[in-house]
Amino acid sequence: MKLAVFDDYRIGVVDGDSVRDVSDAVPAALRQWPPALMNWLIANWSEALPRVLACRDAAAPLPLAGVELLPPNPAPSHVFAAPANYRKHIGELGSRAVTKGGRSAREQGFFLKAPGSLVGAGGALLLPQGSQRRFDHESELAVIVGRRARNVPRSEAMQYVFGYSCLIDATMRIEPGVAEEERSMRKSFETFTPLGPFLVTADEVPDPQALDNRLWVNGELRQQANTRDMIVDVAELIELISSVLTLNPGDVIATGTPEGVGPFAPGDTVRIAIEQVGDMSLSVREQPQRSPRPY
Repeated sequence: MKLAVFDDYRIGVVDGDSVRDVSDAVPAALRQWPPALMNWLIANWSEALPRVLACRDAAAPLPLAGVELLPPNPAPSHVFAAPANYRKHIGELGSRAVTKGGRSAREQGFFLKAPGSLVGAGGALLLPQGSQRRFDHESELAVIVGRRARNVPRSEAMQYVFGYSCLIDATMRIEPGVAEEERSMRKSFETFTPLGPFLVTADEVPDPQALDNRLWVNGELRQQANTRDMIVDVAELIELISSVLTLNPGDVIATGTPEGVGPFAPGDTVRIAIEQVGDMSLSVREQPQRSPRPY
């Protein structure tokens, strides 16, 4: 099943070029904070599924072209990210790299991106107004956690996966000796984590370690790899993260980017496509206001 969040945080089931509103599958008492409704639906999926199907069958189809797609989970409690998880990516940034000595995600662990940096397929990548810094794209498979997970061995980890989505990890690069901000901050500007276009449930992706992952800028293919090339696979990432803290339903894990990382700028269009998961394009623009602290 393909799930979407659209317009004013409505939840929908996607069917081809249309979406059917199933928001009423979530109890009305829980709708005081609409961004979090998908977390509840994921956590209670087994009992909620009959209501989701009933709402889907009763709803009129809405054309996808006529709605604004938000992140398919707008308010996860965490957005985890794996650094240096493809061999050919390690070292390709030269002096701008913060991963030293060929270390991978297995040695480094994970870092965090702010959930507030998420944006959906209906949005845009917004760069700081007037910035002269370099901003890069990183094309990644996102894993959506299905239930609370703590100290989960990799042999059991896939039981905790609810689904998958496409994710772009946008990054402001360091300038060695001049500007060397923390990684989580450089990757957490508002809109720097496009997620979407949909959340594809795990039953539709039999093997997440056999997916083609591609990214284009203005129609030029920049990144192309397969998830089989990950150093740390999805199951081991869940083991690694859950050994440190508890994962919650709806949490997002960005599984790392392959080689081909490069810059983008205002006026560009960035497109990501992951086999069996989705395809989305976002325009790149400047923020409408200049921040009091320039970057």
